[in-house]
Amino acid sequence: VVRRRLLQRYEHQPFISCLAGFYSCRWKRYQRERTEPGKCCCSTRECMFFPLLVAAFCFSLVFLYVWGEGKNDYNGFDWYNYGNLGFWFLWSLLILVVAAVLFTYMSLLLVLAMCLLAEGQQLYLHWSHKIGTFLVLGFSLSSLFALSFLWRDHRKTVRLSFQVTAPYLHLGAIAIMVLLAWPVALHAIRADKKVTQVIIVGPYLATLLILFLIPLGMYSPCIREMGTLGPKPALIGHRGAPMLAPENTEMSFLKTIEHGGDGLETDVTISYDGVPFLMHDDTLRRTTNVQEVYPNDAGKAAAFFSWDALQKLNAGTWFLKNKPFVGMRSLSKADQNQAMNQSIYTLSSFLRLADSHNKLVIFDLYRPPEKHPYRNLWLRKVLDVILKESKIKRHLVLWLHNSVRSFVQSVAPGFQHTMGRKAPVEDLLKHNIVKLNLVYTDMSSEDIRKYAEANITTNFYVVNEPWLYSLAWCSGAHSVTTNAVHLLKDLSQPLFLMTPQQYNTMWILTDLTSAFLISLIFAL
Repeated sequence: VVRRRLLQRYEHQPFISCLAGFYSCRWKRYQRERTEPGKCCCSTRECMFFPLLVAAFCFSLVFLYVWGEGKNDYNGFDWYNYGNLGFWFLWSLLILVVAAVLFTYMSLLLVLAMCLLAEGQQLYLHWSHKIGTFLVLGFSLSSLFALSFLWRDHRKTVRLSFQVTAPYLHLGAIAIMVLLAWPVALHAIRADKKVTQVIIVGPYLATLLILFLIPLGMYSPCIREMGTLGPKPALIGHRGAPMLAPENTEMSFLKTIEHGGDGLETDVTISYDGVPFLMHDDTLRRTTNVQEVYPNDAGKAAAFFSWDALQKLNAGTWFLKNKPFVGMRSLSKADQNQAMNQSIYTLSSFLRLADSHNKLVIFDLYRPPEKHPYRNLWLRKVLDVILKESKIKRHLVLWLHNSVRSFVQSVAPGFQHTMGRKAPVEDLLKHNIVKLNLVYTDMSSEDIRKYAEANITTNFYVVNEPWLYSLAWCSGAHSVTTNAVHLLKDLSQPLFLMTPQQYNTMWILTDLTSAFLISLIFAL
């Protein structure tokens, strides 16, 4: 004991003490053991647990990437939870923060382990960190499973993200392999048997070789020859500019126009007395103060309110209270006052606004529920507003609703008829379809090119993130529906755009530089 205390007093190793203290909670010199040459770096139990630590790191990284790339759909995720829970909260942001914290925690533990190995210390992970590792692994696996099961389209989003991020993910993976070369080489050199050295170095070199060759099978529409990029996709404001103003209000559409949007998208419902108005949800709870004005009818379908009753509701205060989007800008005092005074907007006013600014319009039409007096007359009522009340220029109307399309074409020639799903080109031409309105997860440069050859343009919704807009641009999309007109309008060229020659240079230089550094590390 005396000798140990003397060692503790005179053999100061502050760096190793910090490493072992944070990793093993062993702050004193006599509590630690060095790894003898040729011996294993830890006990059998610790050897069995270390792969779990690596797995927790890997799965937490995968979940952080998957969830981070899903930012485009955070509002839809939060809206889905609002429908199930009955109150608004930014669950998407909370999950992102938790995922980032857990990944950082696992990263620090791995860095500490690698440093301890490099210093020749035996590994012993403290029991509290072991519990934390199990929790991180369980959270990451269950979250990935829940995403795959409950939000299957999210897998398509991740696959699309690889088309623009894969070259840079490859660069990051190579950098990690260079950093890992140091502890791998050190551990292999300390091994006293050739078999052990092969077991240590073999998988590392195999992984490195695969990473060197991955670019041979990589595809990205943003890697293209100079001069082959098509025009920038037009921007259609999804319910206006809902990051800057309450959705489906006059202020929201004016903000889209102010920021240079090319079109306006909305949702149309019919009031009980036959007035078409703008409302996305079945009820008025989320986007109005109906619970204050009509507390007994808060859960009633919006279509069962008369227009007089709807006019008494405020459609803007909820926006300032709930802040429905992650990363929303702070509103000026003038904008706050304007938002607080927004009311429900009629279809007629919406069309007049679009016509006066020469903006395209596209809308989803919701049939009134059963026992509604206009359940069987709703389409005719909408057409009356378009043709007789607003008198909008017909070429500005992108007619999306598919039922009675032939009737609409006969009474309102001049509309740009739009289909909401993919179909054979022959069928689209037969029905005079000139545009497709597709969810962004259906994006395919081959399909876009095929339809463009038949003079059928494509619009994708809802595209909010610059990387996704860049992919749509590189793929040849004609337009996108977005919540972020104010952000995407400033994009002068696609992100990640490069020529094949530039990418090949980056790939070859990365491989050569990393091979040189790794060889140098093993040689030293």
